Amino acid sequence: MGKLIWRFSVSIFLFFWMTMAFLSRKSLAIDSIKAGESINGNTQILVSAQQKFVLGIFNPKDSKFGYLGIWYKNIPQTVVWVANRDSPLVDSSARLTLKGQSLVLENESDGILWSPTSSKFLKDPIAQLLDNGNLVIRESGSEHYVWQSFDYPSDNLLPGMKVGWDLKTRMNWKLTSWKSSNDPSSGDFTYGMDPAGLPQLETRRGNVTTYRGGPWFGRRFSGTTPFRDTAIHSPRFNYSAEGAFYSYESAKDLTVRYALSAEGKFEQFYWMDDVNDWYLLYELPGDACDYYGLCGNFGVCTFSTIPRCDCIHGYQPKSPDDWNKRRWIGGCVIRDNQTCKNGEGFKRISNVKLPDSSGDLVNVNMSIHDCKAACLSNCSCLAYGMMELSTGGCGCLTWFNKLVDIRILPDNGQDIYVRLAASELESDKRKLTVVLCLSVASLISFLIFVACFIFWRRRTIKGNEVQSHENEAEMPLYDFSMLVNATNDFSLSNKIGEGGFGPVYKGVLPCGQEIAVKRQAEGSSQGQTELRNEVLLISKLQHRNLVKLLGFCIHQQETLLVYEYMPNKSLDYFLFGWCLT
Repeated sequence: MGKLIWRFSVSIFLFFWMTMAFLSRKSLAIDSIKAGESINGNTQILVSAQQKFVLGIFNPKDSKFGYLGIWYKNIPQTVVWVANRDSPLVDSSARLTLKGQSLVLENESDGILWSPTSSKFLKDPIAQLLDNGNLVIRESGSEHYVWQSFDYPSDNLLPGMKVGWDLKTRMNWKLTSWKSSNDPSSGDFTYGMDPAGLPQLETRRGNVTTYRGGPWFGRRFSGTTPFRDTAIHSPRFNYSAEGAFYSYESAKDLTVRYALSAEGKFEQFYWMDDVNDWYLLYELPGDACDYYGLCGNFGVCTFSTIPRCDCIHGYQPKSPDDWNKRRWIGGCVIRDNQTCKNGEGFKRISNVKLPDSSGDLVNVNMSIHDCKAACLSNCSCLAYGMMELSTGGCGCLTWFNKLVDIRILPDNGQDIYVRLAASELESDKRKLTVVLCLSVASLISFLIFVACFIFWRRRTIKGNEVQSHENEAEMPLYDFSMLVNATNDFSLSNKIGEGGFGPVYKGVLPCGQEIAVKRQAEGSSQGQTELRNEVLLISKLQHRNLVKLLGFCIHQQETLLVYEYMPNKSLDYFLFGWCLT
């Protein structure tokens, strides 16, 4: 009975302990709070439903200040959003409370450090941390957000976030760098989109542009490949009369993010579980030509050349001394400013990232010929180019005042047509004529040389063949039956030696001349080529110590060589034979 009571007591204790642990764990891992509820930033946190992101108070390394932020739960030391970045917490504690439809971050003395508000009244508001890292305020049971942290990014761009602008909601989404790696307060750099002119993503330091991507023209940004899904992410770009913004979604099972560093680099990372670290895919600016306006106004940058900067065709350095010292920021000026005169026109420059398009004019549904005419009719128009529209039509893009931040891109560049005076175009025509004449003359000279070489080569080959046939024709051809009779049918008694070619027989011709007949052995590796070489070689050599070749015989598959007979044995006998006897 006592054992039964003891077991029952233990079971009740375990059930109670597990229940408390579950409730405790649930209270520490909530993903939302309701109106009137608070969390203590130092001891309590919000954790998204699938345990991906955390909202809480953090202290940067070597910093005494505290900040309300969002970070990855299972990836160390990666904060992706900061609420009170310019109003840090200096007290020992803080609390986050949902008051009506507003979140309020207060210190221990009830001082408000951060409080986003919404003008829309909610009956049953809820603040929730989602699994994509977005902190939202919404009506309970509704998916419509009256406020979200994605609309107020810090230095990270997560999947689903936007960079750009919306005229209807008056939102301007942009990233702002940290002051330093340990200071999340607003830094010097921003990354966003200029609403003036064609949309183009750019990095600024204050009001100064430090990097600019090419303008959007239909299916891609100038200087880049068309948008497409990759193994890492799927980019998206929305452009209409109401606004323009860039966003992306990461590939399945990959953690991808963009970040604007404190040094002004826009970087893309993805998380590698096997090395437990972030892998940098790319960063912008990527090379010297990516820095905005490196070559100044009317300058062109080519990263693969030294020096990297040159002037647009028809322009010259504004300050040659500075240009020679590679101080290109002063840019270039036009050589002949007699534009808007008879005979002027345009020079095409191919494979470039299109110039800065901020503030320039775009006309839609216009052909290339109409675009040229429109630019030519306006004396202030410096250049024009064509853009593809997402609807399938074409647009005419014209530039005024400046042509800045142009770079050569052999793979993904576009064409731009630069306005030049008639003198520059005539000079081009003269240069083209000279080049064409030189090219034609060079081609004709080359063809004549090739023809002469072929003619000489054929005559040489033909002469060699004739000479070869003549040499072969000088050698007598013996009848096989005559050699059979002369050697007594190649009897062993007539055999006088044997070599690699075959056995050698002594014979006597009907005229009484003694001969030596070399007969090709059945297993000999020497064939017709070796026979011809030996015949030609020996027939050309005349020496008193070299046996004379009289002729040859070819019978079916058998080859025979006929030499003069040497009755006094061979030369090697006289050289070596006496010492062996």
